[in-house]
Amino acid sequence: MRPVARQAVVFAAVGAAATGAHVAAALAFRHLAGLEPLAANLLAYLAAVAVSYLGNARLTFGRPALQGGQFLRFLVVSLFGLGVTQVLTWLLVVEAGWPFAAGLAVVAVVTPAATFTASKLWAFAGPYSSR
Repeated sequence: MRPVARQAVVFAAVGAAATGAHVAAALAFRHLAGLEPLAANLLAYLAAVAVSYLGNARLTFGRPALQGGQFLRFLVVSLFGLGVTQVLTWLLVVEAGWPFAAGLAVVAVVTPAATFTASKLWAFAGPYSSR
């Protein structure tokens, strides 16, 4: 498998793991720790960011976890992805009147593609390693 194709597959798997971590942590913080929903979700988001960062640094792009400004660039890409999601949802659902599910389908394709590209070309830029 070509390195870029392998990276895309691993990126998707890391994204699924981060999503799972977010959901599991949110439920645990809410139901086991008794936190309010927004607090539970914020802490769960932070847990998911850690899973996503470490997974993508090490597994997707073969980079050291502690490399210069890499984590800050990753956070910018993460927030960029959130922005893309919100803008597309607003444009397609609110402004264009698309059904919510149709807008989400576009978001589910465009946002990962955009964040993968930004991660590869900027956040984790460097020579690829198979580690």
